[in-house]
Amino acid sequence: MTTDHAAAAVICQAASILLQYPDEAVRERIPLVTQAVTVLPAGPAPTALTSLLDHLAATPPREAAERYVATFDRRRRCCLYLTWWTDGETRRRGHSLAALKARYRRAGLEPGTRELPDFLPLVLEYAATGDLADGLALLQEHRAGIELLRLALRDIDSPYTGAVGAVCTLLPGPSPQDRAAAQRLARTGPPAETVGLDPYAAAPPGGGLR
Repeated sequence: MTTDHAAAAVICQAASILLQYPDEAVRERIPLVTQAVTVLPAGPAPTALTSLLDHLAATPPREAAERYVATFDRRRRCCLYLTWWTDGETRRRGHSLAALKARYRRAGLEPGTRELPDFLPLVLEYAATGDLADGLALLQEHRAGIELLRLALRDIDSPYTGAVGAVCTLLPGPSPQDRAAAQRLARTGPPAETVGLDPYAAAPPGGGLR
């Protein structure tokens, strides 16, 4: 990772907000996020985030909400829950979720009950405001799933591709350019087990902070 810590935290926080359901509370934060992203050093992450910010600012609220639901709630390949990519809907996933909660608590954060602890915006919030080094390590552990999510969003020309792509720029090494390369990353990088990495293996839970 070449981005400095302050910039990385801003990128994580911005992506965390922008990947949530665009309700009134999220939309009210768009000017603040825009201001924070504008002062970042030039690079692919701020450019990608700016593209999504511009899209959300120009899109009527109802249309933005419908697009979010159509993207993340109705497409298996666009799952925002990281352990679904690694564990699928298996018993092991419960252990993974419990381990994540414990990980947050060790950093002094008490995860709420509104979302599962593997929800990508929540993981990004942890990186931005809790423990940046451990948050980025957690994202790297789930790199294959995040890259598959990015590629799925790119394939449908989703404006949310930018937010996930910005997160990927914070992780070491180049991003895979296709699903085959991402699947190879899943087989060769952490975590070692790849149960559930086929996006068609099981239906993910519904996404979005409402």
